[in-house]
Amino acid sequence: MGQQIEVTSTVIENSLVLDTDRSITGQDGSEFASPEAAGASDAFPNALAQRLFAADSTISSVFVASNVVTVTRPNGWDDAAVAGAAEILSDFFIFYG
Repeated sequence: MGQQIEVTSTVIENSLVLDTDRSITGQDGSEFASPEAAGASDAFPNALAQRLFAADSTISSVFVASNVVTVTRPNGWDDAAVAGAAEILSDFFIFYG
């Protein structure tokens, strides 16, 4: 149930910008500097940030605004890390595997 989200990714220094084909949040945006901050609510942006933090312990922040997710790692991004983050976002609305 649910559909995959189309994701395009761009790396800018230590930030990965994931652009999607649908909105995750409203225009206000939500920023999370830790897994604990992401766990403060069960809202969609929090749940997405929790999944990203859980999958990659080197992530230092997640910002979600409308259809863009920006993920920061202090030591940059390799192809495997980009693919992993994009896959988490792509599958975010899939409820049953």
